[in-house]
This record gives sequence, C-alpha cells and structure tokens, in this order.
Amino acid sequence: MATPRTLTLACSTCKGEHRHRLLTGEEQEKARAQLGLKAVYDFWLCENVLDPDTGAQCRNLRRYLQLKPFTEPAKLAPLE
Repeated sequence: MATPRTLTLACSTCKGEHRHRLLTGEEQEKARAQLGLKAVYDFWLCENVLDPDTGAQCRNLRRYLQLKPFTEPAKLAPLE
C-alpha cells in the first residue's frame, strides 16, 4: 500500500490538527542541508496558513510517529 502524500496530523507549533504533506525532492535537499541529516524522506511539512493576508505557512517539520522530533521546532525555510 502506498503512503498518501497528504495527511491531517497534529502540529506542535500550531497546536492543532492541520494538513501536512511529504517533502518534494527540492525540499528534501534543503532540509538535509538545513538540519544536517542524511535521511529526511519521512518528514512531513505543516501547510497551515498563519497569515491569510500574505499566505505564509507554518512550515513546521515533523516525523509521522513523532510529534516533536526536535527539542525546538524546526521550520523548513522557503525555497527561493
């Protein structure tokens, strides 16, 4: 059975259930560089819109089975 690309998961930053998605290839490369990790294929990105005027998303990273995989929340920087 294939893993769905989007899920509703709890976000430790937004404090609620929000839509999350798997990282794209470019985002995986950025996350590896930003976090200094080799494997980021199991990270999910929160898509909750924090500011409706600008459309800014939360972008908090989490693992499927770990609500808080880091001591401090890790947010993926936007792609340029």
